This record gives sequence, C-alpha cells and structure tokens, in this order.
Amino acid sequence: MTLGGFMLRRLASIIPTLIFVSIIVFSLQQLIPGDPAIAMAGDELNDEAVQEIRVKYGFDQPFYVQYFKWIGNVVVGDFGASYRNKMEVLDLILTKLPVTLQLAVFSMIVALIIGIPTGIIAATHKDSFIGTAANLFALTGVSIPHFWLGIMLILLFSVNLGLLPSSGYVPPWEDLRQNLLSLIMPSIVLGTGVAGVITRHTRGAMLQVLSSDYVRTARAKGVAERIVVSKHALRNALIPVITLSTIEFGQLLSGAILTEQIFSIPGFGKLIVDAVFFREYAVVQGVVMVTATLFILLNFVADILYFVVNPRMRSANG
Repeated sequence: MTLGGFMLRRLASIIPTLIFVSIIVFSLQQLIPGDPAIAMAGDELNDEAVQEIRVKYGFDQPFYVQYFKWIGNVVVGDFGASYRNKMEVLDLILTKLPVTLQLAVFSMIVALIIGIPTGIIAATHKDSFIGTAANLFALTGVSIPHFWLGIMLILLFSVNLGLLPSSGYVPPWEDLRQNLLSLIMPSIVLGTGVAGVITRHTRGAMLQVLSSDYVRTARAKGVAERIVVSKHALRNALIPVITLSTIEFGQLLSGAILTEQIFSIPGFGKLIVDAVFFREYAVVQGVVMVTATLFILLNFVADILYFVVNPRMRSANG
C-alpha cells in the first residue's frame, strides 16, 4: 500500500472518532452539577435574568438541538465566549496553547535525552548492576507523583538554593532567559515520568532486536559491540519508540494539569481548572475538544511515522 492510500484510510477513521468525542465532550456538560445559567448570571441572580440567559444560550432547548447548534459552530471555529475573561473561547485557547506546547516540547526533550540512553544501557547490561539501576530509574520515574516531585524541586532549587523561580511564566519574546528558567523544573517533572516509559519500551525493543538473527550474524563476523548496538540494533529498536514518543507528546499536551497548577503556568491545564471552578462550560468544552483533536491528530502522525520507517507494515498493508 502506498503512503497516500494509508493516510486516506486513517483519515476515514478519524472523522467518526471526532464525532464520537464531540458527543462525549458536549454530554459532560449535562453531568456537571449546577445550572450554567445561574452561574453565568453572577450578581444579577434573579428569575428574569436567569431565564433570559437560558433562552439566549439555548439551555432551554432539547439536548440534541443544543448539540447540533454547538457542533455547527465548532466546525467554523466558534466555541462560544468566556463571560469571565470577556474573550472568545478560540482566542483564549490560542493564547494558552503556545504555553502548554512549549512546556510539552521541553518535557519531551528531557524525556528523550534521559529515556533512550537509559533504555539502551538497561538492555546492553541487563544482568549487571548498571542494568538493574536503569530499570529502577524507569520504575521510579513512572511511579513518583508529579505534584510531589514538583514540590520537592521547588523546595530544593527555589527555596533552599535560590537558583530557579518557584512559579510563574514569562513569554520568550519578553525575556528569553527568564522564560527558560521558569520551564526547567516543570519540564523535569513531566519529562522524568515520560522518560520512565520510554526507558522501559527502549529496553524491551533493544532486547528483542539484540536477540535477532542478523545481530547474531554481525557479532559472529567480529563486528565491534559498539557498532552492533548503535548501527544494527538501535535503528530498528527505535521504530516503536518513535510512535510511543508521538503519543506521549499528545498526553503531555492534555495531561499537564497538576504541573501547571503547581508552577502557576498559564497553559491549558490551568485554563481548564479555572474554567471548571467558575463553571465556564464553553471554555471547558472548547479546551477538551481541542486537546482531544490534537491527541487524535498526533496518533495519526504516529501511524504515518510507523508506516514510513517500518517496511514490514507497508508490505502487510499491500
């Protein structure tokens, strides 16, 4: 199968997935306790004002009517407005998305720098103390809660040593140095968790490749172990790691809520927590829909990368 045909097949499955996700996202509003009209009325809490809001935003209409009206607006980029921020939800999302995107990129860099070498070490020294230590690191990275690690880093590097800012975010165009300093600790918090996952998958893939026939043949021919690992084994072992990293990056975009709260980073995580607290349903729906869409698209990219780098998959889909 050609790359174009594979992409069309995957795109055909994305559309019904997005429709299903949109129904789930919109339905969640019905499960949230409280009346959105009352929350939006604020200080003008009287029956007449509440009823006027219900009519204005369609809260008095049946569920399916509200859904089709909402999804029709979403298709053209209209997620509604934030009554607290006095902004369109799409503008609010476009303001917060670059912050979370930068944090996710930095965290992924940390994860790859730590995870891949550690996984290689764990595979090539599987019966030694170094290999055991690498496995222990992977387990620790996956197990440590983000909120605890974040607090410990703040206590060490901000309170005790005074080297890094404890919280806040400065855009790179205002102060690049301060921007980088403010992202070091949250990137480590998120990156170490992903690094543990990448370590385990890299180790498993390397062990499988190192036991393959062509690697044994290379060793029998007297090829140096360093060349066997770096040239013959690693190239094939990284195929599943590439797809895993793409999926993990999508999770970083949607799963940094606690970390952003701890470090007061004004990204997607903090935005959705504040929106839930103030019952801004349009903001919650917009953020969840965008993050779900990004995650689905990143899975699509992961499938394409896997198809490109894995010739066996191309032949299997032929």
